[in-house]
Amino acid sequence: MTDHTPETDPPGTDPTTGEGPELDEPDVFDGPPHVSDADVPETPHPVNWNLLSAHDLETEWLALNRWVDWLRHTYGLPASVLPPFWHHHPELLWELSALHLHWLGAYDREQNASAAIGWHRDFADARARLRDWVAASGTRIDRDRPTRQTTWPGEEPGPPVEDVVIADRDAEFVQFVQAQVRRRQEAEDEFYASLDDDLDVDPVTGEVRD
Repeated sequence: MTDHTPETDPPGTDPTTGEGPELDEPDVFDGPPHVSDADVPETPHPVNWNLLSAHDLETEWLALNRWVDWLRHTYGLPASVLPPFWHHHPELLWELSALHLHWLGAYDREQNASAAIGWHRDFADARARLRDWVAASGTRIDRDRPTRQTTWPGEEPGPPVEDVVIADRDAEFVQFVQAQVRRRQEAEDEFYASLDDDLDVDPVTGEVRD
């Protein structure tokens, strides 16, 4: 039997018994951690505002509004580039939505390191377009009016364009989104009701009968 000395023992050895530390043996049943779809961030994708469901429409409006608010504060954008009532103007909505999606893609963790400077280069182009849209629409810091539409031959002239003073932008935005979602929900309900008219649906169970 060979004597041991503390000086020759490996790290973690009990000096009184000379026994080494217990090692955790791998469990053959241990597998990689389970990752669900909920744990993986959704890949940014184009948003077609014309085709969103009522639920998705509300979600996208709120997400875009948060990002636009961050954008204007971060870059100190004036109302001539980003007015408070941008949500009333489809041309501004589509431009800002595209810019937002571009930003999400550029700052995705899987993106290459030069993507951010590419976004800023495109952001400069977008600011020039935003100035044009804002100047054409006539929206201002404290009031808004619908973007003027050109009447083509044979069309009925549109209603007169009048300025509307809006005192509380955030409150008005909430009301605007609620109205948009309500109209989209009504359109969905009407569509599904038309499908039910073509099918023999049990009024009690909701099942489609042959």
